[in-house]
Amino acid sequence: MTVSAATSLTLADRLPQVRGKYEFDAPLAKLTWFKVGGPAAVLFTPEDEEDLATFLRRLPREVPLLCLGVGSNLLIRDGGFDGVVIRFGKKFSDITVKDTEVMAGAGAPDIAVAAAARDASLAGLEFLRGIPGTIGGAVRMNAGAYEREMADVLVESRALDRAGNAHRFTLQEMGYSYRHSDLAEDLIFTGAILQGTPDLKENIERRMQQIADAREESQPLRTRTGGSTFKNPAGHKAWQLIDAAGCRGLRVGGAHVSEKHCNFLINDDNGTAADLENLGEDVRRRVKETSGVGLEWEIRIVGDAKEDRS
Repeated sequence: MTVSAATSLTLADRLPQVRGKYEFDAPLAKLTWFKVGGPAAVLFTPEDEEDLATFLRRLPREVPLLCLGVGSNLLIRDGGFDGVVIRFGKKFSDITVKDTEVMAGAGAPDIAVAAAARDASLAGLEFLRGIPGTIGGAVRMNAGAYEREMADVLVESRALDRAGNAHRFTLQEMGYSYRHSDLAEDLIFTGAILQGTPDLKENIERRMQQIADAREESQPLRTRTGGSTFKNPAGHKAWQLIDAAGCRGLRVGGAHVSEKHCNFLINDDNGTAADLENLGEDVRRRVKETSGVGLEWEIRIVGDAKEDRS
């Protein structure tokens, strides 16, 4: 029995009644871009924001929680996650436009938000075309690409705390810096209001296509990867440091550093989460030795290192 399966049995009687769906000892690998990792003790898909708030109010505070978007910026270790993974359903993916503002739920794909802004002839959100995630994650980490980031467009975010209380935060209250927010880590972002500026739809479409073409040319899009692996250190590009350290194509087990863009790690289909994490740590060691620069993971790593079967 896996650790997650055993935890599922002990959690089952402690979970509050909800309108959404529980799944026990739920496989997570298929829900992430890397396609690796063990199961969740519980996978919870809330019906809507009110259902999620009720769940949070009644869930014992010691139960670990993890929010899962499209799984693009996440490495789940091989032993899985011994707590509750929250997966946002359709009710969290709504996108509406009013005047020059775009309202999006946490589960709305970034690319869909960019497309909705384009269709409303609103510029400024084109950079979201280049971010493979959802708005909840983008708000949390001040996601950015192509010289723009969430700090440039956020008007207000909406979140629930661990006790199920609702909060709204202005841009200034987010405490944004590079790929970081100062707000509490246990906040669950449920939506955001983003600011656009009027422009011709064809201009916006052209810029979005340029971003799409640039990604296609420079990134290993059709592989089992997780997006950019490391943050760019101040004054440096992570990929240049990795390349200079001789890590392009570096391999550990069933994982390797992309030869097309060496700030991407790739699962060769038979790799494990341990292979990917060990490869990343080897890259960090080599970069530190050659440049003196310490790389920080941009990909979030969660869960237990290996399965414990009995």
